[in-house]
Formats: sequence, structure tokens, C-alpha cells
Amino acid sequence: MTTTNDTQTEADRQLMTRTFEEWRDGAEPFPHTWADDMVWRIEGHSVASKEYASKQEYIEEFVKPFGARFRPSDRFRPTRIRAVHADGDTVIVLWDGRGIALDGKPYENTYAFFMQMRDGKVIDMTALTDSISLNDLMQRVQPASQPNF
Repeated sequence: MTTTNDTQTEADRQLMTRTFEEWRDGAEPFPHTWADDMVWRIEGHSVASKEYASKQEYIEEFVKPFGARFRPSDRFRPTRIRAVHADGDTVIVLWDGRGIALDGKPYENTYAFFMQMRDGKVIDMTALTDSISLNDLMQRVQPASQPNF
């Protein structure tokens, strides 16, 4: 862990709180807070579980195919932000999300994002979620040609 002062820790916590609230309220998801060289890991045993070596790889291999499984009017986003914690250069967000898939069925899941920050950007992310629910969505719903994220 790098040395981070209390002011920067609080600024990172507030940034992620704002980012998730804006996403919940209808803004686009938050790639603007991701460093280009960020590493993203989806833990568990889902079809998406692996380490993505960059922002671009994560967007192309997961975000776009995931987002393309939702109705444009009911795209996936947070519904409840349960907690945002920060310690040093790490921000942890526990949140619930929901969207309506192209087959008309809701997809609901709970996530914990562990984000290491540098200069107001996420440089390392570990995501925990229910692999069974994610697998069900990814296997049940064929993606639209254009992602709806």
C-alpha cells in the first residue's frame, strides 16, 4: 500500500461515492475514473472471472458484452449503495445493482468493489459478486449488437 494522507483518502472516498450516486441516478458508468493501465479482477467462478490487464481489455471483454444484455431503458446500474469505506489508497464500495435483461427478466446482484486509487483514478480493482446470478444472465441472454451500458 502506498502512503496516502487523510485528505487524499477522504477525496477518493467522496469521488467514488459521487460516481456511484451519479451512476445510480442515470449517468453513464464510470470509466472516466479508471486509469488506462488499471488491472481489474472478477473473483469467483463466473464465466467472466479472470484478471483483465487494462481498462480497454475490461471494457471490450466484459463491460460491452454485459451491457449489451440489457434493455436500453432499463440498463444495469446501482439501486442501493450500502457502504463506502476508505483506508489509505483503497476505497471499498458495497452495492446492489439491477437491470432488465433483453428477455424481460430482471438481473439483480450485490457487489463489493475493492479499488486501489492513484491520483483520483482506479489503478487496481477486485470485484466480488454472486457468480451464479452473473452466469445465469450471461448464458441466458444473447447480447444485442450495440451495448446498452
